[in-house]
Amino acid sequence: MPLESSPENPQPLRKVTHLVRGWIERLGPVWVEAQLIEINRRSGSRTIFLTLRDKLAEVSVSVTVSPTTLDGAGPLTEGATVVARLKPSYFEGSGRFSFYCDAITPVGEGRLLARLEQTKRLLQAEGLFDRARKKPLPFLPRAIGLVTGAGSAAEKDVVENARRRWPAVRIETRYALTQGPQAGEQLITALGQLDRHGDVDVIVIARGGGSLEDLLPFSDEGLVRAVFACTTPVVSAIGHESDNPILDLVADLRASTPTDAAKRVVPDVADELAKIGQARTRLEQAIGTRLRHEQERLDALATRPVMTDPTATFVVGHEQLQHLRERSLRALTSRLEHERTGVAHQLARVRAMSPKATLERGYSILVGPEGHAITSVTDVDEGDDLLAYLLDGQLVLEARDVRPGTLGAA
Repeated sequence: MPLESSPENPQPLRKVTHLVRGWIERLGPVWVEAQLIEINRRSGSRTIFLTLRDKLAEVSVSVTVSPTTLDGAGPLTEGATVVARLKPSYFEGSGRFSFYCDAITPVGEGRLLARLEQTKRLLQAEGLFDRARKKPLPFLPRAIGLVTGAGSAAEKDVVENARRRWPAVRIETRYALTQGPQAGEQLITALGQLDRHGDVDVIVIARGGGSLEDLLPFSDEGLVRAVFACTTPVVSAIGHESDNPILDLVADLRASTPTDAAKRVVPDVADELAKIGQARTRLEQAIGTRLRHEQERLDALATRPVMTDPTATFVVGHEQLQHLRERSLRALTSRLEHERTGVAHQLARVRAMSPKATLERGYSILVGPEGHAITSVTDVDEGDDLLAYLLDGQLVLEARDVRPGTLGAA
């Protein structure tokens, strides 16, 4: 029954908050279905804050949950639909109303997303998504392997765009179901056939857009592991830009659409011809520049004196040789003249000291009987025959008297 009150008879606030708490607690836990729009994990806090919103009405509430309860529900992502058991509570002291969640589980797409997220984490932990293991695509494959649905728009997009870019492209197609329970097995079989094909250098797995359930085969763990084990590079071209099956993560290249895949696996012949033309133009320019440079060098060499008159070098060399010859002759003449003068001086000195010079001055040379020159009176005895050498002849003399003494005394 309602609480009676009036301006004359007001109720204490504590009583009102206490009654409100009692009314809320009598509601008890309640299961609700809502969309999880935000997960707020605060650093250092053991409480996680969730924001749940009604799927049809603009109604949202903030919910607290423990990490154990949230992690027990499996991987949950924002946007998933969940069923949660909420317990309303009211704090008398602050007048704050809140919900506490003690159980939560994904449903519908949310359950699928949670399961896919769990599979994704498992495969990622094993290294299947490692970028270092991605294989590069060939520039121009001998043949393109295509795994797709028979008569699908994806097949048409890949084939037409690939042939528009490179008319001679060869495509090996293997058909498989692209949705439903049997799709995963058929996709794995088709992939294996193309991987063993000797001419297939790249494989494209293509499908048009669809719902999350339609695209589940492309998140199949068996298919993901088969793609990882392929020796041939694999391109994932599933759905539209917003579709992200697990196949996109393990493939060597993700294309946003089947049309994009065709652009990635073969070059555009028009672009390549344009590049060849540009390269040819650059090559011609480089060759022309090199030829002009070499011609300028030849012209510069041709203008050198040695090229205009090859004998000029010999003339210069001859002049230098003649100059050196004249210098040598002058040096030899000077040296000979110097030596001649020296010889003349020496000869004059020798002549001045020779007996002939003495005779020319009026002196004579006496020689005793034994033929020795007489230099002292003691060498001569009276009666000795002496021979006197004069400038113009010889005299035979007899020593009649020997008189010792000096030249000054005489």
